[in-house]
Amino acid sequence: MHRTYALSSYTRQSFGQRVQKIPLDAGFSCPNRDGTLSRQGCIFCNPNGSGSGLRERGLTIAEQWQFWHDIHNKNHKLELFTAYLQSYSNTHGPIEKLARVISSLKGLPGLTSLSLGTRPDCLDEEKLDLLSAQQQELGLREVVLELGLQSACNETLTHINRGHDAQAFAKATRAAAERGLKVVAHIIAGLPTPHGREGQAELLASVDFVNQLPVHGIKFHNLYVCRGTGLAQLYENNTYTPLTQPEFLSHLSEAIMHLNTTTVIHRLNGNPLKDELIAPDWAANMRAMHNSIRSHFKANDIWQGKKNGAESGPPDWFSPHYTGNIP
Repeated sequence: MHRTYALSSYTRQSFGQRVQKIPLDAGFSCPNRDGTLSRQGCIFCNPNGSGSGLRERGLTIAEQWQFWHDIHNKNHKLELFTAYLQSYSNTHGPIEKLARVISSLKGLPGLTSLSLGTRPDCLDEEKLDLLSAQQQELGLREVVLELGLQSACNETLTHINRGHDAQAFAKATRAAAERGLKVVAHIIAGLPTPHGREGQAELLASVDFVNQLPVHGIKFHNLYVCRGTGLAQLYENNTYTPLTQPEFLSHLSEAIMHLNTTTVIHRLNGNPLKDELIAPDWAANMRAMHNSIRSHFKANDIWQGKKNGAESGPPDWFSPHYTGNIP
């Protein structure tokens, strides 16, 4: 039984085969790091950002692509790839830089789609128009914007120094969808609040918020404490306690059961980079955690949308072999 509409199912249905993401670092910054909004960053964010580190070794976009392309092609015989502009906020800054970066993707072997990690407050109409036009110019099957919502509670967003409110996410999502761009929402379970920590009710409120918007996919993250972050200071001062593994599994299960059945799940849990984790210990092993989630879903008969229109069982389109129409 397929209990969620997983990304692997979506890509098999849409592309006929597996599509591998290739992480690319184009040297973008973040308005919450470069002084545009602040220099502190979000309370949970690693100051070094995420990514492969290849740009720091002097590799161009094309060279980064070739590095990963050759590995995946040799080891797994993969042919289709997504260019994943991952590090920091990849639509922040002058539109001319964004145009140059996207133009540099032209002709990369196996390129079939583009995914950009960014923030909703870094997407004006001019940049969205550019992304829509470049989708056609490069012959991409899809352009995906991975937007950090984190929480639908504005009080929480202010407390974690996010720098934008939930309404900014809604506005950017609608504007992107109007141009045929797909949005993947990022949501974090267990965020600190002025009064303690978000719980199940707040996570469900965030899921309901996403359900009302033209969101194509979603990534769930369990909040973990990284070195060098504001959250680490709260943890060390005993003013923040991470979710336990049972708490996270319970919160995630409810969120999944309330999620729209047509929303593609790109991720069910987050994983820290090597040597950055302070707490909780259970977050260290992503594969083990992923297996725990699957086991928990099976043992408790959890499936996506169980409390949101799919009470009788998982829809047929959760299977990667489904060939019919999805509502």
